[in-house]
Amino acid sequence: MRLRSAVVSTVAALAAVVTLAACGGSAPQQAPAPADPAAALRVGVSPTPHGQILRYVAEQLAPARDLKIDVVEFTDYVQPNTALVDGSLDANYFQTVPYLDEFKSTSGADLAWIAPVHVEPLGLYSRKVTDLAALPDGATIGIANDATNEARGLRLLAANGLITLEPGSDTTATPRDIATNPKNLQFSELEAAQLPRSLEDTDASVVNGNYAIDAGLSPADDALVLESAENNPNANGLVTRSELQADPRITTLAELLQSQEVKTYIQQNFAGAVIPV
Repeated sequence: MRLRSAVVSTVAALAAVVTLAACGGSAPQQAPAPADPAAALRVGVSPTPHGQILRYVAEQLAPARDLKIDVVEFTDYVQPNTALVDGSLDANYFQTVPYLDEFKSTSGADLAWIAPVHVEPLGLYSRKVTDLAALPDGATIGIANDATNEARGLRLLAANGLITLEPGSDTTATPRDIATNPKNLQFSELEAAQLPRSLEDTDASVVNGNYAIDAGLSPADDALVLESAENNPNANGLVTRSELQADPRITTLAELLQSQEVKTYIQQNFAGAVIPV
């Protein structure tokens, strides 16, 4: 009888909990545990130049601030955000505000921009011609297939007189928004990481700065045309989940990435291919 009474009491208690939850009433939910200030920050990066810059910070600057950083490299522009969303990372450093806004719009992710660090000027490169005037009629141009970098690449072409874009389409432009195309350019839309390799098959390709450097291209010397760094809205910066915005480790990392030491490191190591903000 005692065993039966205990079972009945347990079942009744569980039922009460279920009923209470179904009715919307319950004890206050436990708040998430605060981040351990001694735990290492896991930060996702593109290998070049972000990984190089972050390793410099992790090895040369962070120890003096009692900050530990685990550098996690990715070779595309999708995984660093999905890994941040699922909690595999605490922050990432690889993207621009327009790219982040596009990702948040399509995914609903609750991510927060923390601080800009540097600009990687976008460039048009070719292994077949040495200036824009030599691009043949009907030339094939490689451009990124993600919305942000595609529009950015088309703006570069428009700024240099190769095409014009429909009014108001600048930030969302695709080849369908081209208003005039005097050279009848054809466009090959590829993953941004594939664009340096596409130079063997295209007449020219618009390549992001980090992938250009990774492929041994010098933006300052090899680009047919290069995006201006002045007033450029496409700075690469530090991003985290909104819940970690006030984490002291994130604040410290942002301060280090924007420090004079990092500015000097960028200027000395990237010869104008990467420009500190």
